[in-house]
Amino acid sequence: MIELPPGFPHIAPEGYSYEVEEFKRGYSAIWLRHHYPYIYSGGESVRTIWGFYKAKTDEYYSPVNSKTVGQKVRIEDTRNYTSMPIHLNPLEAAFL
Repeated sequence: MIELPPGFPHIAPEGYSYEVEEFKRGYSAIWLRHHYPYIYSGGESVRTIWGFYKAKTDEYYSPVNSKTVGQKVRIEDTRNYTSMPIHLNPLEAAFL
């Protein structure tokens, strides 16, 4: 298992942890593991893809799915649970 990238700003929410695995040449996959035992997984914990990291350029990418790297994102625009950007219309943005 690989460590989180240097300067990764997020702390895993309570009951969760981050895992980093080599994904493709030059990319690491960052996973968010939920340690709650789910019935459908035979009592095992489950995980979801947080995003991808390219060490050579120190850039983060949102996932399309767990096997596909999406668009580059600014780390400041990511959250603890996902690197996927939030797209709000003006009315939704007014309530934040």
